[in-house]
Amino acid sequence: MKLEKKVIDRRLKLMEEEGVKFVTNINVGVDITAEQLLKDYDRVLLCCGASHPRDIKVPGRDAKGIYFAVDFLKQVTKSLLDTDFAKFPYELAKGKNVLVIGGGDTGNDCVGTSIRLGAKSVTQLEMMPQPPAARTPSNPWPEWPKVLKTDYGQEEAIAVFGHDPRIYQTTVTEFIKDKKGNVCKAKIVKLKSVKDEKTGRFNMVPVEGSEEVIPADVVLIAAGFLGSEKYVTDAFRVALTPRTNVETKPEQYATSVDRVFTAGDMHRGQSLVVWAIHEGREAAKAVDESLMSYSYLQ
Repeated sequence: MKLEKKVIDRRLKLMEEEGVKFVTNINVGVDITAEQLLKDYDRVLLCCGASHPRDIKVPGRDAKGIYFAVDFLKQVTKSLLDTDFAKFPYELAKGKNVLVIGGGDTGNDCVGTSIRLGAKSVTQLEMMPQPPAARTPSNPWPEWPKVLKTDYGQEEAIAVFGHDPRIYQTTVTEFIKDKKGNVCKAKIVKLKSVKDEKTGRFNMVPVEGSEEVIPADVVLIAAGFLGSEKYVTDAFRVALTPRTNVETKPEQYATSVDRVFTAGDMHRGQSLVVWAIHEGREAAKAVDESLMSYSYLQ
């Protein structure tokens, strides 16, 4: 929904004309082994992203109607593309109370998508406090401005429902099921920041007496990612950092396994596409140098 599919199709066509071969529906580490890839190719570059989602482990998590955000978004996009935009999957959200857990970009996409699918209501939970409207003295230029941002999803919610869907400093403590095992409500609680005197760090803890129950027919978990899919890194036996990213030396892209490189979110953790583009270019240069002992790539 952020990029016209014709732009992607055009780029794919250009890459294919340059000799790039796309092999789809192959699950590396499942459908084909790492050993076979290393036998068939001189170098392997792992760019599998950070797609392993962070879960919400609370009572009632096994209720029907609770989805990871990316699974939901992929299902919507696939339905549109498979029918050449002739069929919209309204059944996913139409007339339903949608609860989005997570205040990031993916959560925003879920808000916008749910509204376009005809949701009855959309609520977005964010654990952290609401950012200030303007820079604070502790956030001077040229630092990235840590200020309140209203993205397209929230703007659409304001236009449709008349209010911002975000509830700050709030999290879920339980999902409530109906008689058929479907999620129908969620217990939420307010949070406050409390300093740990031993570590000096601030933690978000529940505010006693602030619990309430809200309707939730569909729950979309957009709480971030914990790294790349484990079966891929296990297949190649590459070393990982404590944050489960593929380990390399600083500013380098070669992994602990000979002839295997990595780049993007799989290397640096969940980030933005501009970093993926940058690391892809740098990794290409590193692979070129390992093959040729030099590189003219810029």
